[in-house]
Amino acid sequence: MVPDSPLQDFRKDHDEADTRLDLLHRWLQSLPQTDNGYQLDALYDDASFRRYFRIRAANNSWVVMDAPPDREPVSDFIRIGSRLRDMGLNVPEIIAVDEVQGFVLLGDLGDRQLLDLMNADNIDDIHSMALAPLVALQAGVFSDPDFLPPYDHTLLMSEMQLFHDWYLGRHLKASISDRESATLNEIFEQLASSALEQPQVWVHRDYHSRNLMQTATNAPGILDFQDAVTGPITYDAVSLLRDCYIAWPRAYIEDRALGFYELLVHSGLLDEDVSEQTFMRWFDLMGVQRHLKAIGIFSRLNYRDSKAKYLADIPRTWNYVVEAAEKHPQLQPLLAITEKYQS
Repeated sequence: MVPDSPLQDFRKDHDEADTRLDLLHRWLQSLPQTDNGYQLDALYDDASFRRYFRIRAANNSWVVMDAPPDREPVSDFIRIGSRLRDMGLNVPEIIAVDEVQGFVLLGDLGDRQLLDLMNADNIDDIHSMALAPLVALQAGVFSDPDFLPPYDHTLLMSEMQLFHDWYLGRHLKASISDRESATLNEIFEQLASSALEQPQVWVHRDYHSRNLMQTATNAPGILDFQDAVTGPITYDAVSLLRDCYIAWPRAYIEDRALGFYELLVHSGLLDEDVSEQTFMRWFDLMGVQRHLKAIGIFSRLNYRDSKAKYLADIPRTWNYVVEAAEKHPQLQPLLAITEKYQS
């Protein structure tokens, strides 16, 4: 069978989007919130197949998520969102659901991402606000240790393989030798081992400035939680502090990471026998694992999904890997192999 051309892919996606928009209107017209008419405005495309719209009706507003069920089933979003809201976290209220069609009507947390608000004068306050909910989220593991799937070795390794396949192989067109692949795999194994030796807690898995919203309360609105897992205690703090979409001075980030370490110890989530040095090693290596995954995903979004804007985030994200390698010599072969093909 001859594969579809990019133009054919575009036409299929466009036709499907139009069909789903018709289905969405029919569903909205069946709801009591919107049965007297409404205004529907597109918000933004997710880095997945989900789309979001804001609905205004009768002086109220909601957000509707359109998630094609064959690509983005909403069951985990509903299950996890309901649990997080019951825990007191500021996630959207789930108002109406059609799991079969993939539509969810949500409470509206506004449209002010923390990314749009951050500056050198307020970043310390914003990070304090955003780190605080992680203690409650992480502690969920003690009440229900089996609620979320494990962030296991297989998943950790498959995420880093995205860097190998989509960034090195597809974006840089690198002809990776067997020896280089073996070297990369050894480093990936070290990163996975570091993640798995950490205390395992509930992890949002995409906790950064584009998924956190300013709201009327002194707690950020939390979005995009459907891929949550039970995983490494440093993961979400790395996502926030070494954000792929905005960078802050290295010394500041390390100071904030140590502040989070103290918060974890005082809250009882981290044993006081874990030293600052161990925690920072975990933090650094966890960041490298995450950033390799992110670079692979950004590349895949461009080549597979025609979302080229994410390529601009790769240099910032790669710089975090370079900084980590300055502190952890075992990462130097990763730099050497990658920079060989970047030049």
